[in-house]
Amino acid sequence: MSKELPIIYISLTGNTHNFVTRLKDQLRFLEPSLNVTLTNVKDLVKGQEDYFKVGKPFVAFLPTYLEGGNGVDNGDVEVLTNPLGDFLAYEHNYAHCFGVIGSGNRNFNKQFCLTARQYSERFGFPVLDEFELRGSNRDVERIATMLLEKI
Repeated sequence: MSKELPIIYISLTGNTHNFVTRLKDQLRFLEPSLNVTLTNVKDLVKGQEDYFKVGKPFVAFLPTYLEGGNGVDNGDVEVLTNPLGDFLAYEHNYAHCFGVIGSGNRNFNKQFCLTARQYSERFGFPVLDEFELRGSNRDVERIATMLLEKI
């Protein structure tokens, strides 16, 4: 029986989509029998009407979009990526998420990957890793290796 790895993510500008697509290719290169599925919750256009119960272990990816500020004492309110949180909450999907991987822009200092840390705290799963913007090939290789060890 082949292994499965559902990747649930949200991509607004294409950076996260680019990363998970390259990650899927790397995972299939390292383990050809692995069935990797990608679901961008942004594409579930009707929102909760299109949400589904995952029912098996998966990993979540999300970028950081926050309202201004410094991410410490202000500017730590999530914007734009809320549909992923709604999807995780739907039918307790978060219970099957074995971790989140965040992305962001290091120029934003304390806000870098803050949304992933907020999801970790909110839903009780770990932040597995982080990468900047579209991520480097080294990021893809590192995260692929780590995910293969976890499934």
